[in-house]
Amino acid sequence: MIRRNRIFTLVHALVALAMVLLAESSGLAQVSPIEIANPKLRSAEQEYLPQLQYLHHTIGERQFPLPFVLTRYVGLDPARQTSLDTRGLEFVYFENRMLLKTSGFYTAAFNSDQLTQNERASRTFQEVVVPILGLVADQLSLDLRCDGVGFEIAYHVRAPRKNSDFEGREILAVVFDRSDAVAFLSASGNEQRQAILNRSGIYVDAKPFKLALGQKDPLDEETLGPAEAGSAMSPLPATAAGMRQSIASPRFTPAIPSSISHVAPAVDLKAVPSPAYTSSDVDRLQAQYQPQLDMLLNENGAQFHLVDYAPPSFALYHKQLVLQLTFRNPAAFDKNTSSIYKRAAQTFDLFLASQLKALVPKLPTEPVEAFDFSILNRLGNEKDGSEAVEFICPLKSIRSFIEDGITSQDLIDQSLVLVNGVRINLHLELVE
Repeated sequence: MIRRNRIFTLVHALVALAMVLLAESSGLAQVSPIEIANPKLRSAEQEYLPQLQYLHHTIGERQFPLPFVLTRYVGLDPARQTSLDTRGLEFVYFENRMLLKTSGFYTAAFNSDQLTQNERASRTFQEVVVPILGLVADQLSLDLRCDGVGFEIAYHVRAPRKNSDFEGREILAVVFDRSDAVAFLSASGNEQRQAILNRSGIYVDAKPFKLALGQKDPLDEETLGPAEAGSAMSPLPATAAGMRQSIASPRFTPAIPSSISHVAPAVDLKAVPSPAYTSSDVDRLQAQYQPQLDMLLNENGAQFHLVDYAPPSFALYHKQLVLQLTFRNPAAFDKNTSSIYKRAAQTFDLFLASQLKALVPKLPTEPVEAFDFSILNRLGNEKDGSEAVEFICPLKSIRSFIEDGITSQDLIDQSLVLVNGVRINLHLELVE
């Protein structure tokens, strides 16, 4: 056990060092206004680009208890990749309000046996969110115009087991109104700060969470009272994001790059009538089918190139029940001689499509409405890093495809395709 803990500590030290080096090498990288399709978000990004660059720099210079790195996609695990998109500051829309969002990784690895979920979230909030909020509030006071401030912070959770340590990821999301973001910092004590949190939006892994500062357990409805409980924001809709948010992690609306040359096909998984599944249904089905999923990973994981750190799991996507699977593509791509569209097409044609006939019969399908296949591609050398291509495919379409009823392109047209969390339109023949 002592040796295992030393190895674990060494691994995290190396991850932390790598993240610091990545942050230092990122310069003042920011989302370019020309990448943003929404005119209001693009205008804000253009107008406040100097302030965003300044915040990027000051956050990078800030000393946190443990290393913290800005990144645009918190679903990516820094321990499993060699490069990060460190553009973790941008304007986004959430519930018809424009927010300045900060997202990133905190290299804490909390022991679940020693700290409750509320204690983990509270420490992350105090150690990361509050210091950054102070920097952001300074810019708000200089007339940086937006409706509120949002945060997405990912961190690790260790669950010690008899013969090994399992490590997963949690994501804390916090949404403040503009006035509350400023008032929180000037609040005289925890009581006033807690009152502000009670009326703000707080989520842990996409589920509404009543964070209690400095307490072991979160607040409950009775503690808050009807007025405060009713003021809490509704949950964020889960959206597919590139590198496995587990579709259970909250996401704000991203700024979609305007360079995409085609209009995405009219695929709407939400339009299919289905039972109203809840997180309780997800937990129940996960427990029911866990032996089957474990068998798949243990007996066929190597055959299908499934990753062991993100085992197959049920989740909700736009209130539909999906089964998520994460693969590592054994092929490598040259980033300089290929496009995201060509890599996505080859990932489907040469890797995923060829496995579906053997894979799908081994999966639980009765309660599933769609499969979420996330494939991690290696981009050349260490500097180029990795890329995730995600295919969210309706079960009916998958069945038609493996029975030779529809073509590869038909399946793509009836599915959602995302590269690093951004939806694309994919024409297989045109990019091959």
